[in-house]
Amino acid sequence: MKRLPEVSQTHLDNETKQIIEKIRERGRAWIVGGWIRDLVLGINTGDVDIATNLLPKEILEIFPRSIMVGEKFGTVKVRTSGNSKEVEVTTLRSDGVYVDGRRPENVRFGVEIEDDISRRDFTINAMALDEYDKLIDNYGGVSDLENNILRCVGNADERIKEDSLRIMRAFRFIGLKKNQIMEFDSELKDGIINNVSMINNVSKERINQELKKIMISDNNMKILEKMNELGVLERIFDNIEIDLGVILSNEYIVNVALICKKYKGDGVALSKYIQNKLKISNREKEMIIFLHNNGIKIPDSRDICEIRRFRASLSAEQKDSLFRYLRGQNIDTYDVEKIIDKLEPLKVGNNPLVNGDILIQATGLEPDIRLGRLKGWLHRKQIEMDLEETQDVLELLNEIDWQNSDPEEWSALSWP
Repeated sequence: MKRLPEVSQTHLDNETKQIIEKIRERGRAWIVGGWIRDLVLGINTGDVDIATNLLPKEILEIFPRSIMVGEKFGTVKVRTSGNSKEVEVTTLRSDGVYVDGRRPENVRFGVEIEDDISRRDFTINAMALDEYDKLIDNYGGVSDLENNILRCVGNADERIKEDSLRIMRAFRFIGLKKNQIMEFDSELKDGIINNVSMINNVSKERINQELKKIMISDNNMKILEKMNELGVLERIFDNIEIDLGVILSNEYIVNVALICKKYKGDGVALSKYIQNKLKISNREKEMIIFLHNNGIKIPDSRDICEIRRFRASLSAEQKDSLFRYLRGQNIDTYDVEKIIDKLEPLKVGNNPLVNGDILIQATGLEPDIRLGRLKGWLHRKQIEMDLEETQDVLELLNEIDWQNSDPEEWSALSWP
C-alpha cells in the first residue's frame, strides 16, 4: 500500500479543485473522509467531501445555485455551473448529545478541523487533507488501513450508541479491500455485539441502502458471514432462516432471494416480508416473487419449443436474474444460455399473428373469456413453432376442441 506521498490533491478532478479554490478565497477548506481512505487503499475514489470553517450561508453566497441539504447540520450540496458535478460541503462542527441513536440533538459549528474529525465514526474515515497536502491523521487511520483493522474514533460502545447505523457501516467498511476483509478491533466487536438490538432504531430504508452496498461488493459473502457471526443478520431478517451456503452474484435482489430461499411460503409472502424489513422497491418485490416461485426451475435445453417460449415470455432482466439465481444454487445454466444465444430470432417476432377480429371471423365466437384464452393459446403455439403465416396459426384450431373443452386448460404464452 502506498503511503503519504500518494495522498495529494493532485488526484482531484478539475471541477472539485475549482470548488475548493473558491472556498479558500474566503476561508479554509479540507478534504475529509472516504476520498482520502480510498486513495490510501489504492481503490477508485468516490465522492469528495469538503469541510470548511465558512458557514452554510457563506457557501451559498459563493455558489448561489447550490442546495441546502442539511441546514441544521451545516451541509450544502455545491453545484458546478454545468450541473455536471455536486460536492457536499459541510461547516466544521462538533456534535451535541445523541438522543435517538441516530442523530445528534444539536450541533455546534466550529473552526478547528481537529474537533470536526474527532466526532467521526472510524479512524479510517477520520482523516483530513489541508491546502498544503498535509494529512491530518490524529487517530491512526493510515496505520489501521495498513494493519487491516477497523477501529472507532474514541470509545466504540459510545460511538455505536450515538448512531446505530454505524453497525451497518462497520460491516461495509471491512470489505473495502479486494479479496479480504478487515478485522474489527476488540472494542468495536464487543460494541457491535452489545448493541446489536439498536439496529431497530435505524430506518428500514437506511438498512436497505447499506445492505445493498454490502451485497454487491466483492467481499459480500465474507461480510455476510461476519454479520451472521455477530448476530446482525438475525436482527435484520428475524424469523427467516438465512442460507449462506449459496454463491452470491453482483446483483442485490438476486442475492437477497438466494439467502432467503429456504423460506417456506410462496414468493408473494416472501416479498411482502422482505419489503417490510428492507423497504425494497415494487420492482424488486416483483423480482423476489418471480425468483422464489421458480425455485430451481430451468428451461429444458432439449426442448426447442420451451426455449423459444422462455425467451419470448421473460424480459432480459428476468432471464439474467434467473440464471444468476440458479447459478447461486450451483445449478449449471451454461448449456441453456448457450442455446438461447445461438437461437435464431423468431421469423415474425413476438407479436401475435392472429388478433381478436381474425379469430372471431374464423370461429364465430363472441368476445368473451373463451375467445381471449383461445387467442392466447394460439399465440403460444405460434411462438413455440416459430410460425410466420396467419393461416398456419389458424390451422392449429384443428388440434383443439375450442368449442367444448375448458378454456382454463388452454395455456397462454408464459414461462414456466
